[in-house]
Amino acid sequence: MPTQVPLPPSYHEAGEAELKRRIEAARERLGRRLCILGHHYQQDDVIAFADFTGDSLRLSQLAAQQTQAEFIVFCGVHFMAESADILTAPEQQVILPDLTAGCSMADMAHVDDVEAAWPMLEAWAGCPVTPITYVNSSAAVKAFVGRKEGACCTSSNAKLVLEWALHGARPDVGAPADAGHKVIFLPDQHLGRNTAYALGWPLESMAVYDPHQPFGGLDEETLRRARFILWKGHCSVHALFKPSQVEAYRARPEPWNVLVHPECTWEVCQRADYVGSTEYIIRTVREAAPGTCWAVGTEIHLVNRLASVHRDRTVRSLAGVQCLCSTMYRIDLRHLAWVLDSLVDGRVVNRVQVDDETRHWARVALDRMLSLVPSQPVSAR
Repeated sequence: MPTQVPLPPSYHEAGEAELKRRIEAARERLGRRLCILGHHYQQDDVIAFADFTGDSLRLSQLAAQQTQAEFIVFCGVHFMAESADILTAPEQQVILPDLTAGCSMADMAHVDDVEAAWPMLEAWAGCPVTPITYVNSSAAVKAFVGRKEGACCTSSNAKLVLEWALHGARPDVGAPADAGHKVIFLPDQHLGRNTAYALGWPLESMAVYDPHQPFGGLDEETLRRARFILWKGHCSVHALFKPSQVEAYRARPEPWNVLVHPECTWEVCQRADYVGSTEYIIRTVREAAPGTCWAVGTEIHLVNRLASVHRDRTVRSLAGVQCLCSTMYRIDLRHLAWVLDSLVDGRVVNRVQVDDETRHWARVALDRMLSLVPSQPVSAR
């Protein structure tokens, strides 16, 4: 993880009103040279200053469209800033307000471990293996996947990308799904499992590769039988949701709708009424009838924002604990004010920059996905 320099004492001493004043003043000074992106999981006081809100990939795509913006300040986590740097023009500079804002899921698939696993996976698989990486991964892992003829995916389009990998990712385009292709899905085993199962594949067709075990904890026979090799990674937030929490809401007198993200475990998703991406969750609650009740299994800042916006329906977290993304929480008003003040002073701090070769191959993996999925609009503030 990159090192974050300590903030000057004045930023710790400043109160909330002063920090907001400084941020607004800097935005005014920088004008169209600046674009601030806010991920859905951000705190409300940070989101208030975002020019655009959305999920990580859609925000990165939007950043690339802001050709007048010299500075892209991404209020998210490190892999998101990397994706923005990959998709934006070389003259645009992507800034992460706190360099320690990482992603535990992305960290669970280190490129060195993926490269070390690949020869064994190819040798034991007995057929072509197509790697698919969730966009919640490092630029280095995306680049590895790009070099190996794979693609990225999001939680919104994972089904489409997995079908592509099974049917036509290799030279025998148009081959049926039983032609022998295998998929290795990383870094989130739960999204991989839930997506493959939703496509009609049984759990027996999936094997979990654990990078901390010899040979991934697998043997050659198991690997040959599997159609999906799931990397042993997970989201620390969505792992907090449990089947017992779903059952507790079922026992309540009100007719609760259970709506969860596919990064939750298979057991939770099977008990839920609705399963979908962050954008799907937002759209489902927005379009729900007044008076309905929703238990939502995703990050708490988003759940609370949905509850605040849609006061004519009841929206609660599925869990009884604060399920927040602790690394995302590191982006705060102090760090945002500091990076913007620095830009006003002519200094670029906390730039996230992907080297040219990694950028090229990661872009290949992203472009393969984007060629399958029509672009969608991103919500503006």
